[in-house]
Amino acid sequence: MAEKVRWGVLGVAGIATGKVIPAMQKGKLTEVAAIASREARRARDAARKLGIAKSYGSYEELLRDPEIDAVYIPLPNHLHVAWTTKAIEAGKHVLCEKPLSITVQDLKKLIRARDKSGLKIGEAFMVRTHPQWIRAKEIAHSTSFGELRAALGFFSYNLTDPKNIRNKKELGGGGLYDIGVYPIHTSRFVLGAEPRRVAATIEWDPTLKIDRLASVILEFPHAQATFICSTQAVPFQRMHFFGTKARVEVEIPFNAPNDRKCRLFVDSGELTGSGIKTIELAICDQYTIQGDAFSKAILSGGEVPVPLEDSLANAAVIEAIFQAAKSGKWEKVQG
Repeated sequence: MAEKVRWGVLGVAGIATGKVIPAMQKGKLTEVAAIASREARRARDAARKLGIAKSYGSYEELLRDPEIDAVYIPLPNHLHVAWTTKAIEAGKHVLCEKPLSITVQDLKKLIRARDKSGLKIGEAFMVRTHPQWIRAKEIAHSTSFGELRAALGFFSYNLTDPKNIRNKKELGGGGLYDIGVYPIHTSRFVLGAEPRRVAATIEWDPTLKIDRLASVILEFPHAQATFICSTQAVPFQRMHFFGTKARVEVEIPFNAPNDRKCRLFVDSGELTGSGIKTIELAICDQYTIQGDAFSKAILSGGEVPVPLEDSLANAAVIEAIFQAAKSGKWEKVQG
């Protein structure tokens, strides 16, 4: 088997050209060999700028390339399932941006397609393999932390442009799908369990019709998690996890910088702050780590960092949140 996985990219979205591709090009196990766009000129321009050997004027052309092993999909949310399915049918492994699907039903279909094909499909939660999250979970489950009891998160930005894809309801826009997925995913990851039921309240933008502010409670078997996400508030992000003896705070949990060290704060409970210990993580790029981890799974036959079963669990929580906000009651999470 090849020493590197040859990747193709479906689309020239900003996250792909600005963050993911440059990071994957630094990977030990990844080679970005082709990029496609619905406009050949845009694909050529992106390929030239990024030093990618091949460009295609359609996604279908790239999928027909026998030299491409896997594809990365940074397309709008409503296109994720369709193009993941087409890629699998073309014999390609798939790493797709989150949320991979906005419905549990579609994820169940993808699981069946994956199992039939024997290929790898994973959701691009790049936080999952970042050292700061691996360390935060280790701390939260250490003896000195006591019993892990709660998670608390906040994630926001301020965006009111109606032309922006994040504000287009018909394209899978809105706060929960865009950023709410992160505190859900990381709470599940660190707490090491699945929530049984949820309560939520949502404020909808009267013009854009998207969820612009959501407050959520997740009830786990042994703990609780709460978070707020908003697309129309001052930009901010933070995650906290609380035990009976200590807490750990992730300073920049989701948009982790690749040019300076990330930090965790571990607090033993001194309200003055004198008991806070700072843990610095080595400088790294979470997209490079993600690409290599997924490629390693392809090359070795192992499991991808975020398999479809995990994606289904996250989607089930989101479905329950929307239902809880609508009913005004606690709703069970049903995957």
